[in-house]
Amino acid sequence: MSSESTELHHDDHEHGEGMSRKKIVQVFLVLLGITVIEFIIALWLVPTGKVPLHWANPIYIILTLAKAFYIVAYFMHLKFEKIGLALSIIVPILFIIGLILVLTNESHYWVDLRPKIG
Repeated sequence: MSSESTELHHDDHEHGEGMSRKKIVQVFLVLLGITVIEFIIALWLVPTGKVPLHWANPIYIILTLAKAFYIVAYFMHLKFEKIGLALSIIVPILFIIGLILVLTNESHYWVDLRPKIG
């Protein structure tokens, strides 16, 4: 029984080393900074016309992906896992994103092929 408790304690120690209070505050500040940038773009730059909407949308997507990376990497502890587990999660997600992009493009093709009514 004592060997089981040391194994559990060892696993907690592995994840605990990477997430000190300083690192948590650092990740929080990065996420806060990205969110502030998104709000500045959405509430000030786009309405005043300083950033066109067709530029703002890709910027939102990139910033959202950066936030998702930080959340998954640090708060879901994926950054501290072995590379095999990380790749088994990341690679299928990339394929799903690619599939969504391809299907979106394909749907526009089929809409453009339909005869115009009226």
